[in-house]
Amino acid sequence: MAMLAQEVVEDLTTTGSLMATAVIIVVAVVVYWLASTAGRRYVERMSARGHDRASRAQTLWVVLRRLILLAILITAVAFVFTVWGWSLAPFLAVGTVLAAAFGFGAQNLVRDFLAGFFIVLENQFHVGDVVTIAGVTGAVEDIQLRVTLLRDEEGNQHYVPNGQIVVTSNFTANYALPVIDVAVPYSTDLDHALDVLSDELQKLAADPGFQGVITGSPEVLGVEDVRGAEVILRGRLRTRPDKRWMVKREALKRVTERFESEGIFPPS
Repeated sequence: MAMLAQEVVEDLTTTGSLMATAVIIVVAVVVYWLASTAGRRYVERMSARGHDRASRAQTLWVVLRRLILLAILITAVAFVFTVWGWSLAPFLAVGTVLAAAFGFGAQNLVRDFLAGFFIVLENQFHVGDVVTIAGVTGAVEDIQLRVTLLRDEEGNQHYVPNGQIVVTSNFTANYALPVIDVAVPYSTDLDHALDVLSDELQKLAADPGFQGVITGSPEVLGVEDVRGAEVILRGRLRTRPDKRWMVKREALKRVTERFESEGIFPPS
């Protein structure tokens, strides 16, 4: 009878532990779902307030989501161990030894993590920005605590350790000033050529298709350089940062066509 009673108690204990484990898993999943939902709504609200805020919110959420998931997993595992009566002491002892050994050989990794933290904290760049970091240029696809993922214009993906980022050039921050350089023959009437350049840039800025893309008045800076039989004329436009390349290509196309129609030919 005593053995039967003991077996019943053990079965009830096992059943209770299984139920408690199931509850812990369900609670962990629900907490992560709630956090994910709140994060998505926060990003959506920031998206309605402008591109810069949306990019910053997206970047922060990418990092926070990983930290939240890690915290939930560690907490859930600790609760499961407690429910089953397992001791965490051996794991903590092993973890301490590994951490000590890891610390001696992981200075670069620690540096990468700290650099990644400050990239996010200081808002140096966001997911979607086009940057040059550690000699690599591309669009930021992901910012992790250890590495930043870039995709260059040919579609190649680059993994840049955050600790190697010393100088960051952000091409899509706030605004852009694409420079329009045009080469004309040395014998060209420069005043006329500059007037044509100014007129064509003004027309581009007034084009309804570029409203909100070109955000300032065009500038004609004048003669930039003389290179043998060529004279370089320079203009400049103020644009949305993510549209600088599209605007520059269109401006060069229109100015070239206008120079041809005006009889101003580029050097042969």
